[in-house]
Amino acid sequence: MDLNTLWFGIIAFLFTGFLFLEGFDFGVGMLMPLVGRNAEERRTATSAIGPFWDGNEVWLLVSGAAMFAAFPGWYATMFSSFYLVMVALLVALILRGVGFEFRNRHAAPAWTKFWDAMIAGGSLAAAFIWGVALTDLVKGLPIDANQHYIGGFADLFSPFSLLGGVALVSICLLHGANFLSLKTEGAIRARSERAAKILWLPVALLAGGLGVYAALATDIFSRSTLALGAGIGAVVALVLSGASLLAGRTGWAFLLNGLVIIGLALAIFGGLFPRVMVSSLNPDYSLTITNAAATAKSLEISTWFSLTLIPVVVGYQAWNYWVFRKRVSLKSAAHI
Repeated sequence: MDLNTLWFGIIAFLFTGFLFLEGFDFGVGMLMPLVGRNAEERRTATSAIGPFWDGNEVWLLVSGAAMFAAFPGWYATMFSSFYLVMVALLVALILRGVGFEFRNRHAAPAWTKFWDAMIAGGSLAAAFIWGVALTDLVKGLPIDANQHYIGGFADLFSPFSLLGGVALVSICLLHGANFLSLKTEGAIRARSERAAKILWLPVALLAGGLGVYAALATDIFSRSTLALGAGIGAVVALVLSGASLLAGRTGWAFLLNGLVIIGLALAIFGGLFPRVMVSSLNPDYSLTITNAAATAKSLEISTWFSLTLIPVVVGYQAWNYWVFRKRVSLKSAAHI
């Protein structure tokens, strides 16, 4: 395996980890006003992800840094293509993060309701934007021979990418409902379990529709056995997650829905390879792991650095989840 391929795999791994972890994070943020009937219950819901949400976002930062270090051409074209969308994503993440920090600073109902709305709205916007961006990568954007995006803002929002945004929002909602079922007690847990059962069918329809659309509108399944296998695996995991929900096995439902996210991510990156961005103007204009890569020396230095950094990130997060593995109750959340 050459360094270009290795770094593509590293970035795919980091984005997959981000989507898995931030997926339930976004889902809890969106569900919090629904499963929490009052300020105390909403505080319990946010406390369930309180120790994790900022650590989950580290995966996004590391992913962006890895992309910049290994594939500066990809980084430049993607971030210039999605400039306004990325600004909106940044605003959503900021409002969401400030909401987590500020909502408990004052007891006034109007204060907590405002920041709860920021958490829910920021989570919804972020999940939708990532769904749009990821589907745009495989559908293709108007990129010229100089690796310049020459389209407009409206070109980012095709029917396929909009479906991708809505589908990812629904998957995150289900992932968040399963997570709350594992991490909370009493009424919130019961409402979360009920929400997961209600959400499963819309998720299945949207994810299935996205898969069919991808097969018709892109080449990811026809060019990659990995993408096809990952897509089939995601379907199987989604069916089994529904069966687990009906059987009341929320732990298995959470893990299986996580496998759905992993399968979708592998389908996207597997179908892209060796491309990193598809040009809708001419296949020869697509960015690849070769023409968008840094120099061989830069890749070599970055590889040694990543071999040190990534295990630390993974190890810290594993330790964090182990320490805060207990369920959150109304009583314990009141002291957080």
